[in-house]
Amino acid sequence: MSGILQGLLASIGAVDEQLLYAWGHNNNGQLGDDTVNVNRSSPVQVGNLTTWDSVGSGVYHSASIKTDGTLWMWGRNAYGQLGDGTTINRSSPVQVGALTNWSKMAGGYRFTIALKTNGTLWTWGQNSYGQLGDGTVITKSSPVQVGSLNNWSKIAAGLFHCMAIKTDGTLWTWGYNGFGQLGDGTIVNKSSPIQVGALTTWSKIAGGQRFSSAIKTDGTLWAWGGNSQGNLGDNTVINRSSPIQVGSLTNWSEVACGYRHVASVKTDGTIWAWGYNSSGQVGDDTRADKSSPIQIGALTDWSKVACGSKHTVSIKTNKTLWAWGYNAKGGLGDDTTIRRSSPVQIGSGMWSVVAAGGNTTIAIED
Repeated sequence: MSGILQGLLASIGAVDEQLLYAWGHNNNGQLGDDTVNVNRSSPVQVGNLTTWDSVGSGVYHSASIKTDGTLWMWGRNAYGQLGDGTTINRSSPVQVGALTNWSKMAGGYRFTIALKTNGTLWTWGQNSYGQLGDGTVITKSSPVQVGSLNNWSKIAAGLFHCMAIKTDGTLWTWGYNGFGQLGDGTIVNKSSPIQVGALTTWSKIAGGQRFSSAIKTDGTLWAWGGNSQGNLGDNTVINRSSPIQVGSLTNWSEVACGYRHVASVKTDGTIWAWGYNSSGQVGDDTRADKSSPIQIGALTDWSKVACGSKHTVSIKTNKTLWAWGYNAKGGLGDDTTIRRSSPVQIGSGMWSVVAAGGNTTIAIED
C-alpha cells in the first residue's frame, strides 16, 4: 500500500523545479486540487508551484517535500495524519510546522512517518497498534520524535506498521504484527522499534497491508508477514514471521508493495511482479494470483516502481510513466476508468518521481 503503501507508500527520487500532479480517487481531498469527491482519471496539477521535490502517499492522504525542505500534506485527517495539529480534512496542501529540514516521508492507513535531514525519525496520526513507535498507543496530530537517535536513513509504511533502516544497515520495525509483518518471529504488536535479526546489510524496504519486503546490499530480496495471495513470492501462501529469501537471485534493485501484491525492478532494467492480481495489478495480462515473481513483458528499461492498493505505476529510464491494475476511480491516469492488466503509458510527459496511495497516484513531472 510505497509503500498500499510505499506503501502506501513512499517517495521515489527528487528533482528541483518540477510540477506536482495527482489523479484517481478524491473522496477525502487527497488529490490536493481543492476539490472533494471529484475523481480525476488523468493528471491534474496541484497548485502552480515548481518547487516540489519528492512525494509520498497514504491510503487517503498525500504528502510532498519542497526543494526548501518544507513538508506539505493534504487529504483525510480524521486521526491527525496530516500533522497540522488538527483533525480537519484538507483538499489542498497545508504545511506541517515551519521547519525546513524534512527529507523523506511515507504514509500508512491513518498515519505518517518522516525523516529529517539530521537523521531523526518522526511520526504522527493514528496509533492504536503502536505504529507511531513512541512507546504508546495514543494518537498524535502533530509530529512526535521516535526515540532520540539521529542515525535513521530509510523508512517505509505498511497499513498499520512501520519499517526503518539505520545508517549502520540494521533493520527496525514496529506497530501491528498480527501476521508476522514485523519479522521478529512473533505475532505480538510492538509500540517502539525492534531490530529484525542482527544483520547490517539491509538496503531498501517496502510495506504492504500485512507484510513487508526488503532488499539487502548484496541484491537479494526478502519478505515476511501475511501471504494469503502469494505476495511473499516464495511460491506458497504460508505466512512467515521472519524474513525469507525470495528465490536466489542477487540482482534486485527496487521494490514496492501494494495491498497484497509486489512489484520489483532488477539491475538489468526488467520489472517483475507477484501476489494478488484480481484487478490485473501484477501486469501479466491475466487476473490470476501469482505466488512467485513473473517478468512483465521483455523490456529492460524500467527504473522506478510504486504500488497502490490494487494498481502499479512505474517510470522508465526515458522518464515515461506507465500504470496498470484497478482503475474504477481513475487511479491509472489514462483518462479512462477501465481496468488494465498490462502496462499502459500515461500521457506523453517526462516524469521523475511517483508514489501511489489507495486508489490515487501522485507524481512530479519535469
